[in-house]
Amino acid sequence: MKLVRFGAAVLLLVPAASFAASAFNGSWTFSAQHIQLTKKPMVFVLNNGTYSCKTCQDPRTIKADGTEQKIKGDPNFDSATIAVVDANTVTATYKLGGKTVDTIKLVVAADGKSLMVDDTYQYGADPTFYVIRYTRIGEAPAGAHAVSGSWHESKMISASGPGVVVTYGMTDEGFTMSSNGQSYSAKFDEKTYPVKGDPTKTMVNLKKVSDTEVIETDSQKGMVVEVEDMTVAADGKAIHVVDTQTHGNRVSHYDLAKSP
Repeated sequence: MKLVRFGAAVLLLVPAASFAASAFNGSWTFSAQHIQLTKKPMVFVLNNGTYSCKTCQDPRTIKADGTEQKIKGDPNFDSATIAVVDANTVTATYKLGGKTVDTIKLVVAADGKSLMVDDTYQYGADPTFYVIRYTRIGEAPAGAHAVSGSWHESKMISASGPGVVVTYGMTDEGFTMSSNGQSYSAKFDEKTYPVKGDPTKTMVNLKKVSDTEVIETDSQKGMVVEVEDMTVAADGKAIHVVDTQTHGNRVSHYDLAKSP
C-alpha cells in the first residue's frame, strides 16, 4: 500500500533565508493515531493456487505457490511472490529491478472477522513499517483461503521508521520535499518534476493555492496516480492532508505534526 509519497535529502535551489515566511517550512511527522482511512473496500481472492487483488491498481491474477512471478507494465514492481503459510496466513513480496520494495504479511483472525496487515515498505533508503487492521465486510468464496473476501481498513495500528518524517520548504516560486532517500524540488509552473531516489520514477506537479495550501499531483508513466491536498493548520502545528489515490477514488485524511 502507499499512504504517503515521502522522499529524502534535497538540494535547495534558493537561499535558506527566502523560506523563512512559509508555514510549510520544517520537518513534519506522520502519526497512525491521526488518520481516517478510506471507506473503499479491498477485495482479495486466493483460490485454486492463484491470488488476485480485485481492487488494486492492476488487478491481475498470479500464482500463489511461493515462487517469484514476473510482472510487466506495473511501475511499482516487476515481480511478485505470493506464499500461503497456513490456513490463515499469506505473505507477499514485491521486487523492482531485483530489489525487494515491499513485503506484506496478512493474518486472518481465528474467527475470520478481522485481518492484520503487516507492511514493510522499502521504496525509500530504509524500511518504513505499517500495521493496519481490516474488518471483514464480505465473505470468502466457498473453498477459498481465509484471506479472501471484502475487507474494510478499520484502523492503522502503528507507523514507524524514517518514512514517517518529511521535510518541506516553500518559496513564492516553488516547493521542496525530502524524506528517507527521496526528494524533489518543483516550481509552481504547471510542469512536472522527478522525485529523485524514487525507483518507481514518480513525477510531481505542484500547485500553490495559498500561503497555507498546496496541491501535489503524482504521476507514473504519464498517468495521475495520487493527489495530495496539503493545508497548514491555523496554529501552524500540523498539516492536514487529503490523499486521493485515483484508482478507485480511494480517499484518506491524515495529519502531519510539526517537529519541535
